[in-house]
Amino acid sequence: MSKRSCMAMLLAGALALGGCGTNAPGAGDGSAAGGTEEKKPAEKPAEKPPEPVTLKFHQLGVYFTPEDFKLLLADPVKKKYPHITLEMMNFPGNLDKLLATGETVDFLVTYNGQLAPHKDLDVLEDITPLAKKHNFDLSRFDPGAIDALKTASDIGELYALPYAVNLNALYYNKEIFDKFGVAYPKDGMTWEEAVDLGKKLTRLDGNVQYRGIEVDNLNRLLFPLSLNIIDAKTDKVMVGTEPYKAAFEVGKQMFSIPGNEYKTDLNNRFMKDRNVAMAGTVNLFLSLKQLPDFNWDVAQFPSYKERPNTYGMYDLHLLIPMKMSKNKDDQMRVLEVMFSDEVQTMMTRKTARISTLKDPKYVKEYAKDIPELKGKRIESIFKSKPAPAQAFSKHFSKASAPLTAEYVEFVNGKIDINTALRNAEEKITQIIKAQTK
Repeated sequence: MSKRSCMAMLLAGALALGGCGTNAPGAGDGSAAGGTEEKKPAEKPAEKPPEPVTLKFHQLGVYFTPEDFKLLLADPVKKKYPHITLEMMNFPGNLDKLLATGETVDFLVTYNGQLAPHKDLDVLEDITPLAKKHNFDLSRFDPGAIDALKTASDIGELYALPYAVNLNALYYNKEIFDKFGVAYPKDGMTWEEAVDLGKKLTRLDGNVQYRGIEVDNLNRLLFPLSLNIIDAKTDKVMVGTEPYKAAFEVGKQMFSIPGNEYKTDLNNRFMKDRNVAMAGTVNLFLSLKQLPDFNWDVAQFPSYKERPNTYGMYDLHLLIPMKMSKNKDDQMRVLEVMFSDEVQTMMTRKTARISTLKDPKYVKEYAKDIPELKGKRIESIFKSKPAPAQAFSKHFSKASAPLTAEYVEFVNGKIDINTALRNAEEKITQIIKAQTK
């Protein structure tokens, strides 16, 4: 055999062996050398970015300052969802007047006493289905707060989420106590003990009438007993009961102290005039931090003997997603950000609001970024819990005025307790009739 024939045979054998190898060109790789071309996976089309949207907020009162709105809502939402812009509308009237202009509102900011009056405007809807769609965990909230909101619905629907719960506290002017050599108020006092302490501090000294103890509002005495003015389902007036008499009597004891007669505008007199020794009211911490020369502190809010360590009802500050909004998913994205750990921690640390999330870490973080509150007895405010909330009637706000008017007549000694409550019941009944015609 010739040398050329041998080389040809060796080459043919090598090609045959190579055709069984996995590394041979064209062996299943789709190349032109031996098989069909392999198709590459189709690339997913790029997701279209969300359309820019502006969500509008309307608040009934001042629940968010412009600075707080930016800090807690506008900036954090923009950071996580750049397509969402939040705007506070600053309309001076109520929601019905705003809607009459043809404006669309995405969120209403108010407190839980204003849920029932807005049901007739058809602006509320159950947010539970949307929360489930977005895997929003409602179990993170204080159950008492959620239960309080569900009382606004006849079938247990949830119309809003509470971002903060208001506190009750007994603030005191240490200079008045020091001046008269009286020991500072202790935590856990009953109303009887608090009033007795107030008697020791109500004195005329020179030209200054010092006042021992006051509360800013009749509700401070009613709410710890879970008292409501009107039954939300039946419109029955509820003010003639024994618990109402007990609450009125505490006010009478307080404002019957000579020199401590009933007056309005407690906060101004406590913080500006500084002639009030003890002031029972809601959250004053952001106002008090503006007064570096004021020697004040805070104690636990007094309680009824039968309800120790209890203040207020659930006084909840709410974000209410409006039914009319065309941006439901973005509404839930806003709520997701507001109730994130980052924002709730920032809220409690920087703005002295109490979170409605039940994780105890938010209590530990409370007011840590407010140096003016360091050294104060802040722990005292957490020794009480809100009382269970009753369902607010849609007539609640208008009914409060005549009830308070009769309360003032009683504590000023002009009428007896039975007359006060009877007059209040008659006036409130007239209000309900006028509003239901």
